[in-house]
Parts: sequence; structure tokens; C-alpha cells
Amino acid sequence: MELKVKNKILKLPAFFPDATLGVIKSIDSKDLENCKINGIVINTYHILRHNLNHIIKKAGGIHKYINYNGIIISDSGGFQVMSLIKNNRKFGKIEEDKVIFKSENKIYIFTPEECIRLQLELGSDIIMCLDDCTTHNCDKNSVEKTIKWAKKCKEEFVRLTKNLEQKPLIFGIIQGGNNKELRKYCAEELIKINFDGYSFGGWPIEDGVLMKDILKFTSNLIPNNLPKYAMGIGKPEDIIVCGKMGYNMFDCVLPTRDARHKRLYISNGVLHISKNENKDNLEPISKECDCYTCQNYSRAYLHNLFKIKENLAFRLATIHNLRFYSKLLEEI
Repeated sequence: MELKVKNKILKLPAFFPDATLGVIKSIDSKDLENCKINGIVINTYHILRHNLNHIIKKAGGIHKYINYNGIIISDSGGFQVMSLIKNNRKFGKIEEDKVIFKSENKIYIFTPEECIRLQLELGSDIIMCLDDCTTHNCDKNSVEKTIKWAKKCKEEFVRLTKNLEQKPLIFGIIQGGNNKELRKYCAEELIKINFDGYSFGGWPIEDGVLMKDILKFTSNLIPNNLPKYAMGIGKPEDIIVCGKMGYNMFDCVLPTRDARHKRLYISNGVLHISKNENKDNLEPISKECDCYTCQNYSRAYLHNLFKIKENLAFRLATIHNLRFYSKLLEEI
């Protein structure tokens, strides 16, 4: 499948590493290009919290600000509703028509309309609806809120983009936890609103295990001619499983975070580069890999870079892990 996004073509399936504030630690946009990564995910809430939205707008949008030509997805902040507020009320509260975040004695108000305005100001290629993100347990009131907010998001999106020649895409997020009836209801109502793609919302892992049943059920609810985005899916084996279910967009912090923690991906698992067995090993991380790191440096060199706490270790390891992921998606 190919997606036309503004003046760009996105080939699916694709993996989007998380670049929360517009940066993936230790690498730049040229590294991303060389790793054949087609896009990244930024986070609207965190950009607002760090007061970066004004300078990004002044720069002419997120692409110019970070000098990156790939596809940029902006997360709405819905996940932060779950991970922050629902776990600790001191971080804010959820009301019928808005979310109120509290951080460092400041208050940030997210309405569906404001969420869309912020993402359009950032200049994202794919923007996400604000949703009431939940854990595995979900009630109908939460799903109703997600649907209501999605309608408001789409209305604001149409209003603000009606005169644009090149419009971003807007995705709806299907919530419902482990409840298939709620997932079905949410998907049916969101499809009526008519989005450009749909995402599996909520947490896809339970007790460390991929929730295959509900993931597959939700994928089958999404029209096959539209993108199916498995948000938060990041383990290589989980991407393969979800790819077979029909999902063709994935994002996660895993490959970049693992790289900084000395865990490098190879075809038969994970290489722990800090182990002494790599100290004198002059082979590349993987003979099968065509990344810059594997073509130029040995396991022994990376082992030593981490040992002496040289920052170059983070860059070389991250380059390898991201190329591993882009190759994985090519094979899928």
C-alpha cells in the first residue's frame, strides 16, 4: 500500500521511531535518511509543555525546524491522558469536553479543537485525534468520549484545512480496551466520521504478552483499503505478528532506547554488546546488515565505546537498530 501525504509518498508497511520533541537521541535527520526510516512520531503534549510550539511555527513548521523531509506523525497527547492523569490525579483531570494537564505549576488545556490546531501549526503530515486512552478495562462512557472528541477533531480539521492545497491526513483512534463489543461500536462510529486511517488505541500488551485476540479483532474492523496503525507495537516479533493481521504502521521507543542500553538487534535475537565475549570480536554487529555501523565498525569497537562511555556509542548503536527495523519492514 502507498499513502499520498501532501506531496510525499509513504510506502507501507512502515515503522516510525519515537522522536518526542522532534529528535531521536544521538542521531540527526541524515542518519534517519541513511537508515531508510520513512518517518518519525512527535508528541504534541510534550512539545507544548516544553514551549517549543511557538519557535516551530516561527521556523515554518516541524520539518524545517528539525531539517527532516520524511513523514511526521504528531501524537495528540491521548496516551498521556492514560499514562499520567489516570495513574495520578495530581497531573490533571479529564472533563467531558477537555483534558487539563498540570506540570511544573503550569496548566495546559487540551480540547479536541485545540489539539487539532496545535498539530496543524506544527505542520505534521499525519495528525491524530484526541482520544480518551484507556487500559485494558474500559467502559462505554470512555468510548463515547473518544467518539465525541473525534467528531469535534474532524470538524475542526475540515474547517482549518478547507483552503489548503496540500492537506495532512487525520486518523481516528479505536478504543474499547479488551471489550470487543466496545471496540466494534467505537470503530463503526469512527468510520462514519470518515478518517484517512485508523489506529488501535490503548495498551496492546498485557502482563508482557501481546494481546493478539483483540488486536486481530480490531484490525478486522478497519477497512482494508485504509492504513491500519498499531500504536505502541515495537518488538520485532510483535511487528511480524501484527503485520500478518493487516497492520501496516508501527511506532515505539524500543529500538532507540535499547540501542542506548547496549542491546543490538540481530537476526537470531539481541546482541548484548557490553558482554566480554565482544571485547576482542572484530566482526560487525551483523554480517547481514548494510547499515553505516556494520559496514565500518566492529563489535569490539562498539564494546569499547560503551565501556569508556563515549557518546559515539549511542549514535552507532542507534543507527544499527533503526536499520534493522527498516529492513524488517522491507521484508514484511
